Amino acid sequence: LLEYTPGQLWIRRIIRPRYASGGTVVAAESPSWIPLPRTNAGPSLLAHILVSKYRDHLPLNRQLHILSRRGMTLKSSTLCDWVHAAARLLEPLYDTLVRQVMHSDYLQVDETTIPVLDSDHPGAARKGYHWVVRSPQSRAMFFHYDNGSRARAVASDIFRDFRGALQSDGYNVYDIFENHPGITTIGCWAHARRKFEQALDNDPPRASFALSIIQRMYDIERECRQHNLNPQQVYIIRQQRARPLTEELHRWLMENRSDKRAAIDKAISYTLGIYPRLCRYLDDGRYLIDNNMAENAVRPLALGRKNYLFCGSHRAARNAAMIYSLLGTCCLNGLNPLQWLS
Repeated sequence: LLEYTPGQLWIRRIIRPRYASGGTVVAAESPSWIPLPRTNAGPSLLAHILVSKYRDHLPLNRQLHILSRRGMTLKSSTLCDWVHAAARLLEPLYDTLVRQVMHSDYLQVDETTIPVLDSDHPGAARKGYHWVVRSPQSRAMFFHYDNGSRARAVASDIFRDFRGALQSDGYNVYDIFENHPGITTIGCWAHARRKFEQALDNDPPRASFALSIIQRMYDIERECRQHNLNPQQVYIIRQQRARPLTEELHRWLMENRSDKRAAIDKAISYTLGIYPRLCRYLDDGRYLIDNNMAENAVRPLALGRKNYLFCGSHRAARNAAMIYSLLGTCCLNGLNPLQWLS
């Protein structure tokens, strides 16, 4: 039979004898591994709180009730202070992770909303944004928070020193990197496909035709993964089989473009607008056909915000970005986040 014993809270006693010598009192220093010396929070408890909120999507208030059932009564403010203090300890590690990711020459980027309470705008929570940057090759990623902004200046700041291939959706902020020295922009076929899926009810024959070609392109990618082909082999297969499909689709898009505002016309216009970017995945076997890896990295944050609803401040939103980054990279590499953080 499989049984379950809930996690246990226990007290670690640290005895530091005091000695009187020549009129002075001396004592051993506190152990260096104590994360927050002026609190009674041990490493494993802090790790449990962070993983519970930022990986298992349990708001701090819910965690208070769980801890109270196990005999530990804490104030909400205490738990919040612990999270803030733990985030400060992790900040140098987060900065190192960011530098490591930005040294890659192929990155994927996406953004997602996060409601934030802003002291400069009291009242309802304002819509903020987290940016996620992922390196497919190094299995590392990070979230970036800049006072909730989704502006072009934030993208410019994140990628100011980046040189390589940058893959994104069709958000017009990324247009600034088109023809930027040292940066190659790559589009996302999943977003283009989504536009045609939304047009199926509007114009089934034309939407189905576009989807059928895109599906054949994805079939090629699946075969490459199944046969575990190296980048050079993938490149050759794409030139032989995928490039003719992109050329066929481009001819069809040009023949069917229109100024009308129906869903199918919007799908065609969107795809044509970024078509050069969409086809650049063909130029290197390392590049992926879509930006789904970056979108998948956003999922823990999306699940979390449904539970805790908002971040209480810009500081809290930045803390979330740091912790989501470290725990997300941990999981990308198959590590137990609780064990690693402890």
